[in-house]
Amino acid sequence: MAKNKARRLDKYEIVAALQEIAALSELKGGKDKFKARAYLTGARVVAGMEDVGEAVLANRLTSLPGIGSGLASQIEQLYLTGKSSVLEDLKKEFPSGMLELSQLQGLSINKVKTLHEQLGISSIADLKAAAEAGKIRNLQGFGAKTEAALLASITDKKQRAKEQNRLHLPRAMQTAAELLGYLNSATGVIEVSVAGSLRRWKETVGTIRLVANTKRPAALIEHFLKYPLIAQVIERMEEACIVLLAGGARVSLVAAQPDEFGLALLTETGSQSHVERLHRIANGEAPDGKVKKARPRKKKKRAATNSAEQQVERDIYAQLGLQYIPPELREDSGEIEAAFAEKLPEDLLKLEDIRGMVHCHTTYSDGKHTIEEMARAAEAMGMQYITITDHSPTAFYAGGVKLDQLKRQWDEIDEVQERVKIKLLRGTESDIIANGQLDYPDKVLEKFDIIVASIHSRYKMDGTKMTQRIVTAMQHPVFKIWGHALGRKLLSRPSFDCDVERVLDVIAESRAAIEVNASPQRLELEPKWIREARKRGIKFVISVDAHATAELQYLKYGVGTARRGWLRKPEVLNTLGTKAFMSAVRPA
Repeated sequence: MAKNKARRLDKYEIVAALQEIAALSELKGGKDKFKARAYLTGARVVAGMEDVGEAVLANRLTSLPGIGSGLASQIEQLYLTGKSSVLEDLKKEFPSGMLELSQLQGLSINKVKTLHEQLGISSIADLKAAAEAGKIRNLQGFGAKTEAALLASITDKKQRAKEQNRLHLPRAMQTAAELLGYLNSATGVIEVSVAGSLRRWKETVGTIRLVANTKRPAALIEHFLKYPLIAQVIERMEEACIVLLAGGARVSLVAAQPDEFGLALLTETGSQSHVERLHRIANGEAPDGKVKKARPRKKKKRAATNSAEQQVERDIYAQLGLQYIPPELREDSGEIEAAFAEKLPEDLLKLEDIRGMVHCHTTYSDGKHTIEEMARAAEAMGMQYITITDHSPTAFYAGGVKLDQLKRQWDEIDEVQERVKIKLLRGTESDIIANGQLDYPDKVLEKFDIIVASIHSRYKMDGTKMTQRIVTAMQHPVFKIWGHALGRKLLSRPSFDCDVERVLDVIAESRAAIEVNASPQRLELEPKWIREARKRGIKFVISVDAHATAELQYLKYGVGTARRGWLRKPEVLNTLGTKAFMSAVRPA
């Protein structure tokens, strides 16, 4: 019999493997710490690639910034065989649970080593047992508080583990696009639409939900179940199924007849509580909870919609006496009451409203591409301006720009400006250091065109001190933008402790705005806090936090998050033209 070919990894699986190599190299210490940085760089490069397979097969990995021959060899192995010789060797050096321990909040690499050497702890289970037995508090550098905190971290990790089967938006979108291509090739398909949390632009996606409009539902389900990447059929019915793909994605498909498609799409888009409310309204309950038939909205001239699916849903909402509710708002968080009172914003931010790229890194800090490469990529997307906001000196791990490098960077910005039409703004992502000060002298801060102020260290500071740290920064007299506000990384690092409402109150009275960070790893502020900020009249920017030209495409994720927070076009500063934007964000 012929041997089974190894399954090729997709780029997200390759990124995960490179990150695992980096973590184990960091755990090993010594010279391997430098290897860890190299593999983290490699992970970032691969994450920003459109087609890693094409680069492997064309033998051009080493032409990419930050990828040497050794790293290229491992990426090639991972893509072609699903394995990495470096990763396999590292795994042999550590008990299987050591990496998991190193990723537990509150445990540094050195503490992991101490626990292993002193108590033989090599897994989360070992750690939990030792902490419950009171053995950890007696170790030098730990204590009773640390022991209690570790038990709390274990509980938190278990909770987050339940979310690990969820996908970041780019991976969910890519998978959905591939599935749509396959389904649209079937006979009798009228259209196939994305539904569920992906259509609502949720930060992460547990199940990719698809709804098909077809006159032959059973035949379409049969066709779908022949999709070559299906690893397991979880549930199968005549007109619906749920499957698990080889890469771990969970997919649901509902096939509906044309006269049932609109209702199926609305129901499958959710959220569950939103749909339940609609059912109750259809059965006679008004949004205020009283039993009262909702009056159908009077027909009036509607704005043209960009899809038949949206028109079908508009008709359903109208029959219920409601304004059309965009998918991003369907969370049962006040949108039904607003739609009933005809007070939903009709000028929600759209992708085409954005006129400039904010929060972009270059090779001057930890970016992959030069100032000119970033500028030309933004220009090709039709942008009018781009902010060059490399890290400040305290972010040494990211190659922060020191004072003596600033003039060279600004000179290069001036030189590039002569060769491109897009306006380049001199900026910084200035660290908010522990005492709340910004990481450049005031006389330098005043010379920038734009300042993004962010926290990159000491995430575990207690809530009171963290709140004061941010408040101090926001009260600084220069205009600044609060960057990736609460420091979270989706599915890996929770938000730090902070009194957000107090910070918002201060921002409302200060020379400050807030970014909606479009990086798929962040996507913050989360919608509930965007809405709270809106109540205070705070302005926003949609930032890409791009470290490569490909990451400028993150913009759509930021717009999706902004819409989930009900953000309107006039509330977003980078919907302004160049001169108006520069005037709005000028620090001095």
